[in-house]
Amino acid sequence: MIARTLLFVPLFAAILAAASSAQTAPENQGATYRSPNGTTLHLILDDSNLGPEVSVGEITFLPNADSGDHVHGSIEILYVISGQLEHFVNGKSQILTPGMAGYVKAPDKIRHKTGPAGAKVLVVWVPGDEAKKITARWTKEP
Repeated sequence: MIARTLLFVPLFAAILAAASSAQTAPENQGATYRSPNGTTLHLILDDSNLGPEVSVGEITFLPNADSGDHVHGSIEILYVISGQLEHFVNGKSQILTPGMAGYVKAPDKIRHKTGPAGAKVLVVWVPGDEAKKITARWTKEP
């Protein structure tokens, strides 16, 4: 358990640095995509500026959103910036509030749900090609 925690320390430092830069970055840094249900993903780091090893983005979930069950082909790490995210991994629920993180490994089944406030979440995918798979199904915002 300690070894797993120590492995995540450098990654969380990178996540916090990206969250910090996301809040002060110019509006035109990265691209923003919208899902059919209105969730948005603003890619901060991806293939275009970092390479395929990792992608970092900011997801804004609308109030009372439900992603439905799905799987990812990579590790997905979620860090809640604001709101509340109910994070289900293989049917087990965990409530994430600001400052909390959750993760899922492939091929676990995942589901994200929000309450009336929605949620803003920093997401990290390792390897980063998961962002390409997601944005291929979403609409790029102008």
